[in-house]
Amino acid sequence: MVVCAGYATAVPAFAQLAAVPAADAAPHAAVEALPDAPVPQPGSADTDAVTIRNTPLHFVKDQAAIWTSPAHVRKHDLVWLVPLAAAAGVALATDHHTMKDVVSHDAQFNHDSVDASNAMLATLIAVPVIDFGYGEIAGSAHEREAGILGGETLADAVVLEQGMKLMAWRERPGVDNANGKFWQSSVGVDSSFPSSHTVFAWSTAAVIAGEHPAPWSQFTVYTLATGVSLTRVLGQEHFPSDVLVGSAAGWLAGHYVYKVRHRWEQRRR
Repeated sequence: MVVCAGYATAVPAFAQLAAVPAADAAPHAAVEALPDAPVPQPGSADTDAVTIRNTPLHFVKDQAAIWTSPAHVRKHDLVWLVPLAAAAGVALATDHHTMKDVVSHDAQFNHDSVDASNAMLATLIAVPVIDFGYGEIAGSAHEREAGILGGETLADAVVLEQGMKLMAWRERPGVDNANGKFWQSSVGVDSSFPSSHTVFAWSTAAVIAGEHPAPWSQFTVYTLATGVSLTRVLGQEHFPSDVLVGSAAGWLAGHYVYKVRHRWEQRRR
């Protein structure tokens, strides 16, 4: 339960940052309201623009926001933080029973589940790639932005999940009769907590859903992300708590990047 409380507070905390209004994320929009403000010089770099050139700087800022997010937890965050912590606590308490007595140990079933999770994750990751390619070919600023933000989010997700893994050092379900012990140095970088697949899937889904808000689009990407989460457990690759925390952390990271970085709607107006 100590692990549950620690991670439920530290990782999902940056949801508050994800709620930054788009207007706040675009300080240059306030220039028009300041008649005495200096006029930007032609050719001056717009570090807020969603471009490949600006992505490294945005990535550094993302990481700073993500890892310092526990300092920004406020009382109103308890509305979602408490239920998440409770769910994570229940998952942790039942992880051993679930993986040992509930989830099938049939090798073929487990293998098929892993293949399914890989295929669904690959589908999600392919969307930003296609977006960017189409944006470049068709000259679509929207699709180009969607592709760049998708790539930025995945980079953030890699650092986030690896950092969490190195702090948790949790054994996989296939080790030590699925006891799922934490802080086992023998685990190395292959920690079970959190699930990398779910962090990648939900972070990417959050950006895609933001850039393509049509109901069918959101239903599709979140169904795929949910499928990734379920099949990581059915494949005996992760405990339920691994995918729960990984899903939450991934979605929060992706939603943060979209809310803070996206510009297309502002230009469209």
